[in-house]
Amino acid sequence: MVFTTSSVSDVIAALDERSKEVFRRIVEGYLENGEPLGSRNLSRLLPMSLSPASVRNVMSDLEELGLIYSPHVSAGRLPTQVGLRFFVDAFMQVGDLSAEDRANIDRQVRGSNRDQPMESMMSEASRVLSGVSRGAGLVITSKNDPVLKHVEFIRLEPTKALAVLVGDHDQVENRIIELPAGTTSSQLTEAANFLNAHMTGQTLPELRRQLQTLKESVRQELDSLSHELVERGVAVWSGGNDDGKPTQLIVRGHSNLLAEIAGAEDLDRLRLLFDDLEKKDSLIEILNLAESGPGVRIFIGSENKLFSLSGSSLIVAPYRDENDRIVGAVGVIGPTRLNYARIVPMVDYTAQLISRLSRPGL
Repeated sequence: MVFTTSSVSDVIAALDERSKEVFRRIVEGYLENGEPLGSRNLSRLLPMSLSPASVRNVMSDLEELGLIYSPHVSAGRLPTQVGLRFFVDAFMQVGDLSAEDRANIDRQVRGSNRDQPMESMMSEASRVLSGVSRGAGLVITSKNDPVLKHVEFIRLEPTKALAVLVGDHDQVENRIIELPAGTTSSQLTEAANFLNAHMTGQTLPELRRQLQTLKESVRQELDSLSHELVERGVAVWSGGNDDGKPTQLIVRGHSNLLAEIAGAEDLDRLRLLFDDLEKKDSLIEILNLAESGPGVRIFIGSENKLFSLSGSSLIVAPYRDENDRIVGAVGVIGPTRLNYARIVPMVDYTAQLISRLSRPGL
């Protein structure tokens, strides 16, 4: 028999008390130190009297159910991904956060400056979540539309330039853009001067609409290459975000993931994870996962296609705006041996806090 997530009650019914205790100890040992647990050590840990030989028989039964496996010949046992899911669904107890934990999250996310931009609070939320896990904290959010202050184009190569956009609260965004063939340094300056003259006090969407309205006068004021450069710069900053989907991912705690590397295979999985996180489609997929059920969602290893190759676990919860619409998500991503019971209430409370902070007047 191989366990599936649809048969939790069937598996629980098939396990006696000693089997449950053996399984629980194996999983808890893995979550604590990542090491397999052998029959001799298990027999010393169990509250009931079981010989190593009896423990091995129990482990054999658990292997047949697909809950544990042996990573090496004559080694102890580790939980499978299916076993971890079974443990989370059937055994894990998630309590409420203490008043002290809530206060700490509030203090760190809000910071000392109550007027700080929302992006800074999102970054702090990501950092807080990374601090309570072995993984990386992440926040997915719709990109803010800051009031524009200054723009500059810096040539990197003959056909590439760095487009620098400075907003209120000194937010800075950099994008690499392809230059129209034959663009000169004076045309870069001309395009930047034109944008700076028209952008004061406007957001990027407002600037785009104004340029559309002034299309003919823009063509008359600028030569063709400078005009094309203006359009490319505005387009790359906008990021094609007309569909209203979130385009910004804030990740803190990469070092936690690096600390878990035990060999070349782990490093390859980590590269796959970082590659996945860089893709815009991945951001939308994470948000879709958060929207797929109420409250906090837990995805272990290959349970979601997004991180199936890297074998990572994702704990994620959505946050909402003043109209109760889901506008982003917060969570933790990392190895399968995350401390789920500790992280779940942290993610849940942080999502609730971000929802409150993102509403006007709070």
